[in-house]
Amino acid sequence: MADGDTVYAALTGAARACGYVNAPSLMQRVIEKCIGQTADVSIYRRNRDLLYNSLTEMGYDCVYPDGAFYLFVRTPEPDARAFSERAKKHELLLVPSDDFGLGGYVRLAYCVTEEMILRSLPAFKALAQEYGL
Repeated sequence: MADGDTVYAALTGAARACGYVNAPSLMQRVIEKCIGQTADVSIYRRNRDLLYNSLTEMGYDCVYPDGAFYLFVRTPEPDARAFSERAKKHELLLVPSDDFGLGGYVRLAYCVTEEMILRSLPAFKALAQEYGL
């Protein structure tokens, strides 16, 4: 199978999992335009390391991610939902990991711009100080 065929087969397989018999025509056109394209994953590595290193330096306990685009951070209180609500006061939107079957953590996505991560760090610092981290 040619590389383009492999990408198409993978995406149509994903479409079938979502209930489609074949990928919608718009997706078929997107696939055609993406054949041969690659992603610069070093951007994600930099974002991961920036967020992980910054939060651990502030006193947060984080799970170093091996893949995907998410960082799991242990909440400094047992109730991850309460922690997430408190974070909103600092304009931080965190996803409690209870929804993923793991209590006491929040999930952060780092597939954003480096600038966004840098802008969020003062809010994480203020939140950490509230908990005495």
